[in-house]
Amino acid sequence: MSLSPEAQAALDAFAGQPGWEQRARLLMQWGERLPALGEAQRTEQHRVHGCESQVWLLGECHDGRWQFRASSDARLLRGLLALLLVRVNDLPAEQLQQVDVAQWFDSLGLGRQLSPSRSNGLNAVLQRMRELTQA
Repeated sequence: MSLSPEAQAALDAFAGQPGWEQRARLLMQWGERLPALGEAQRTEQHRVHGCESQVWLLGECHDGRWQFRASSDARLLRGLLALLLVRVNDLPAEQLQQVDVAQWFDSLGLGRQLSPSRSNGLNAVLQRMRELTQA
């Protein structure tokens, strides 16, 4: 499955970082670019369960392609969400089913830094995305 230009840009940006410290800084910058969700969108209905931090996810389908918006109360997680969104946004539902979160973050050089709870949380977000595409 080929990457969108945005996902390829993320991959290139992270590949150019020599170490974890630089990737962590870049991760925080990606999180700051994540558009904020309004109070009306940060509701229990949009909350993703299975994350230690609070995460909210909204999804809409336009012309068979999905667009997601997400936010979190945790700064590091906002960066991870931003990177997940560039990987999955604009995919049709059938391609979304094939996305491998662990492989994506490994390719960004972030896999080893994901704690089991963060990995589980990101998988919960992806699972919720998949549920939304089936609804």
